[in-house]
Amino acid sequence: MAVGTSRKISAASARAHTRKPKQKASVAGFSGVYKKIALVSFIGFLAWAYQATRPPPSKTCGSPDGPPITASRIQLNDGRHLAYKEYGVPKDKAKYKIIFVHGFDCCRHDVSAITSNLSSDLVESQGIHIVSFDRPGYGESDPNPKQTVKSTAFDIEELADKLGLGSKFYIVGFSMGGQLVWTCLKYIPHRLAGAALLTPVVNYWWPGLPSNLTKEAYDQQPPQDQWAVRVSHYMPWLTYWWNTQKLFLGSSLIYHNPAVISNQDRELLPRIQSIRKEYQAQVRQQGDFVSLHRDLMIGFGTWEFDPTGLENPFLESEGSVHLWQGDDDKLVPVTPQRYIAQKLPWIQYHELAGAGHMFPFADGMADLIIKTLLAG
Repeated sequence: MAVGTSRKISAASARAHTRKPKQKASVAGFSGVYKKIALVSFIGFLAWAYQATRPPPSKTCGSPDGPPITASRIQLNDGRHLAYKEYGVPKDKAKYKIIFVHGFDCCRHDVSAITSNLSSDLVESQGIHIVSFDRPGYGESDPNPKQTVKSTAFDIEELADKLGLGSKFYIVGFSMGGQLVWTCLKYIPHRLAGAALLTPVVNYWWPGLPSNLTKEAYDQQPPQDQWAVRVSHYMPWLTYWWNTQKLFLGSSLIYHNPAVISNQDRELLPRIQSIRKEYQAQVRQQGDFVSLHRDLMIGFGTWEFDPTGLENPFLESEGSVHLWQGDDDKLVPVTPQRYIAQKLPWIQYHELAGAGHMFPFADGMADLIIKTLLAG
């Protein structure tokens, strides 16, 4: 046996042998760098996504960077302010006091839906006093970060108390404001002398509405609105991003999609635009999130009660509830309203043939709505 025998190794083999560990080290180093880049990129994406879904701070009226305060305002018990305007005879001489609740992308000045064509003779002879207010986040009313389905009803009750409107008042709500009338009927019925819902927005997820009916109504909406309300209901934290990103269209009302304008609405549009041009810039001045997006999140979110299960608040016939709806409304389908009127027979249902969403602006409608409401 040869012990200690040495084997000759060529120079080429030696170089090849020494290069292999370096290649492995190089691959391992590249892999480590790649993982770091991927991790940093992922963290960067999460940071971007987080920022993209977060709305900017609101520009509260009266704050250093916010719009000026020009309206009359009351201060609520929680410190927030509500801006309001008054119309009609002085409240101390009024026989009938009405609070008007404006709709989506509107403000207190949109009480013009009923006052622009309301007969002055009717106002004077009946002694009508109307109060309109900016809902939280709109116009000059402070945003409410704790806003819920029920909170605006109590804002309305406090507004009535602060303005001395008495123990009972009438309420009229238009569109998204009409939807909020349901909350007043639920939470402050004892304060109401009567109520009118003008084409009130329907939440497709109210459990009392049959699924086949809500699907039919839902499918009638433009695809962009189907997605907008779907996001607001299932992923409310994405509502701001969905309605501000550029990949897909958000809500039709935010983007002024003409597809949701009926024939009657198109005829009324010049009149409405001439009225709104003086104050339209005030509507969203505190930020889209605290006004428009929060409206969508609450209006199409999960409600604490089902309006289709409400009981008649006027069992002693001391008041009445009226629901007005155009059968050619492209924004709020008529079929769910018909079902609600059948489910709640104590509601007086008024369906208008050929009318669209903006029917209150049509000639003679304001007088008819107010006369019917006050007649009880």
